[in-house]
Amino acid sequence: MPKADYLLVTHEPQDHFDQEAIRLLSDENTQFITNARCADMMGSGQVMSNGDTQALSEEITLEAIPAYNTTEGRTQFHPKGRDNGYVLTLDGLRIYIAGDTEDIPEMAQLGTIDIAFLPCNQPYTMTTDQLVRAARVIKPRVLFPYHFGKTDVTLLPSQLSADAIDVRLRHYE
Repeated sequence: MPKADYLLVTHEPQDHFDQEAIRLLSDENTQFITNARCADMMGSGQVMSNGDTQALSEEITLEAIPAYNTTEGRTQFHPKGRDNGYVLTLDGLRIYIAGDTEDIPEMAQLGTIDIAFLPCNQPYTMTTDQLVRAARVIKPRVLFPYHFGKTDVTLLPSQLSADAIDVRLRHYE
């Protein structure tokens, strides 16, 4: 397999930040982009903070979006200001990779999103109700719920069918 051109890491837990996998997927040309904590732990990487934008090439831009918990008693898992989600724009196609977050107000500022990857697994990310609210705010054409573990997401396609959101269920853990 070819090595990655870009590796985007949202935050430091092992299920998101696997140093060995990063080494296996990287070569001297790979751009490792992450938050400050992961760059410190890795000893390298391009740090993006919430709100930062950078051009990766003429056709690709990357925006670091806040990712955090809002539910009382859960804010310690993903505190505001530390972790990233990302909006990747590839030749006009906008893909939102939310990271570990709940349905935060910043989602209303994303603009047009073609494809969204939203997490659904309390206590760490969104409940199914929060995911439905987030999807209705973001209004992606295609939605991939992920990180849902044992959370039942099978009703999401019917809950969002009237919103014209194509929900695709896959096992993206």
